[in-house]
Amino acid sequence: MLSTVSAWVTPPSVRWFLPMAVERPSTIRRMLDPELLEQITARRAELDGLEEQLAKQLAQVRAERDELAVAERVLERVSEQLADERASAAPAPGQVGGRPVMLIPHGTPDVEETVLPPDYQRILAAVRQAAGPVMARQVGEMLGVDVTQRAKLEPLRGRLVRLVDRGWLRKLPDGRFTTRL
Repeated sequence: MLSTVSAWVTPPSVRWFLPMAVERPSTIRRMLDPELLEQITARRAELDGLEEQLAKQLAQVRAERDELAVAERVLERVSEQLADERASAAPAPGQVGGRPVMLIPHGTPDVEETVLPPDYQRILAAVRQAAGPVMARQVGEMLGVDVTQRAKLEPLRGRLVRLVDRGWLRKLPDGRFTTRL
């Protein structure tokens, strides 16, 4: 049995002394070429170094994979929270005749301006006609609203803000309104 296994595992140049190696290992060492022993020792040291390097790389890969799994879980939780917040922040449509109705729908590319009530369409047209960003007072002047009285201007400002909230207009940090890009 030993000769059959050794024929598969060992090269032909070493097979002739394998039976002696089992009986007397110290005798075999004396018979081996010292240069061959050095080569074997050097190759073993090289493989040991490679094994250490691969073990370090494997540990790094496992650590990074664990970090990615944690990041993935965090991203899923944050996405769920954002989806819940968006769902709760979305305006609920009003009820008219038992049917849900939203007077000012969200401004998306597939929704046309014509779905807006006429007052809101005129406000959008006034903001578009302006050369650039406009204040609520300027929009009121274009629409013929009495801008000298604050009580007449506030409903217009509320409509402008509603159009901003629904995505039809954009409000700049300085309080001016402009069309979406």
